[in-house]
Amino acid sequence: MSVIEQPVSNRRVAAEVWIVLGLSLGQSAVYALVNIAARLTADTPLAEQTATLNASQSERPYLDLVYQLLSIGFALVPVALALYLLSGPGRSAVRSLGLDRSRPARDLGWGVALAAAIGIPGLAFYVLGRALGITVEVQASALDTHWWTVPVLLLSAFQNGLLEEVIAVGYLYERTRELGWNRVKFIVASSLLRGSYHLYQGIGPFIGNVVMGVVFSWFYTSPRFQPDGRRRVIPLVVAHTLLDVVAFVGYALVPAEWREALGIR
Repeated sequence: MSVIEQPVSNRRVAAEVWIVLGLSLGQSAVYALVNIAARLTADTPLAEQTATLNASQSERPYLDLVYQLLSIGFALVPVALALYLLSGPGRSAVRSLGLDRSRPARDLGWGVALAAAIGIPGLAFYVLGRALGITVEVQASALDTHWWTVPVLLLSAFQNGLLEEVIAVGYLYERTRELGWNRVKFIVASSLLRGSYHLYQGIGPFIGNVVMGVVFSWFYTSPRFQPDGRRRVIPLVVAHTLLDVVAFVGYALVPAEWREALGIR
């Protein structure tokens, strides 16, 4: 009986993965693929196009705030769904994915280290992409200046980190392991997924995020960094959040002439 039930179980797991991705990063990847196709076939060269990461959604400040908070909140629903699906009797997905607070100092330390290791090469990929004409000009934030602007950008950075690392790394690893995937196959799939939903920014960010995906998924699955066998996604969330905080908020501290030279507005 088990021989008959296994393929059915695998089909259900695969269907679940497609549903979760279809509600989250997979959906973003499809839109990004269409977007990059539109950009590459447009009359305007890719290097002269712009991508806005945090756009205003209303001219009325408090209505804009409500829209921003709703957008952040609903973007985290797939995270809740993934954690729910991975949980069960006697099994907490929060604990199994390493989202608990059992090692705050170590998680923070690794998160900062990963952010530093990815941040500088990531900026280099962006600058090189701009120079080669394969990366659009990125507008990190188009929000008007209000008392809530920085807190919203910080929340947006955290939302990105939690959504991408829980779905693209933690959840996807658990489910693909059930499907019999080995570590290398998972790392390749996770990294390509991460790169694909950044394609709207151009070819350079696609390559940079694939590299980031390789580093993050390798770190998450490496026994060297998980000595007790418990994988922890929190360092990845910390690292991703720090990278986005620098991109969304820290850019304003960079001199205007430097931002212009890097193609950042």
